[in-house]
Amino acid sequence: MQFRRPITVRVIRERTERHTYHGWTWVDCYVLDAKGDAIDRRELFVMPAGLRPVTDPVTRRVRAPRNAARAER
Repeated sequence: MQFRRPITVRVIRERTERHTYHGWTWVDCYVLDAKGDAIDRRELFVMPAGLRPVTDPVTRRVRAPRNAARAER
């Protein structure tokens, strides 16, 4: 089922110590959900020419600390 639809990942690093076919590489990455949160870690064998950067990155909401209101008083 792995080639049915594209997935969004955050690449951690390229595995340059692994020798592969010309034009291919191994990458360590996190699979992201619709909110941009990492839900799984994977090692992918990819063709870098086929990867596309996300043009509209998910903006993450940062919650204020629970005690922020008390700290301002």
